[in-house]
Amino acid sequence: MGRSDSRDCADGRFLGGEVLSLRTPLGRVLGAGSAKDGTGHFVAQRVSAIAVLLLGSWFLYSMYTIDGMAYLEVIRFVSVPRNTVLLSLLCVTAAYHSSLGVQVVIEDYVHANGLRIFSLIASRFAHVFLAISSVYAVLQIGLTT
Repeated sequence: MGRSDSRDCADGRFLGGEVLSLRTPLGRVLGAGSAKDGTGHFVAQRVSAIAVLLLGSWFLYSMYTIDGMAYLEVIRFVSVPRNTVLLSLLCVTAAYHSSLGVQVVIEDYVHANGLRIFSLIASRFAHVFLAISSVYAVLQIGLTT
């Protein structure tokens, strides 16, 4: 047995084609985990949720204070630079938070590998399109009036 043969045996890939592992069950589970991106994804979901909560609260309060919700009043509201920026941030943050949530649902419940990859790509494109088009609409209103 050469050096590479002993390494193969320790990994459990040698002995007559049978898989024999010297690792503990916990070691196998920890070694076969996700792509080591779970913590970052978790933190991103929580931070984006807080941002959506704060920006959404601002938006709801602002809409509540507009007199009669008339079309021209809403256009006037959106055309204030501070409101244009905050509304654009709300659109981008909500799309990002939604993208993270849909990604988790697809990864957990779509079991066919090809369909999962296609769904993740389609979801990402749809969320980017939604974010870009909503920011464009807000800027169009905010900058033209």
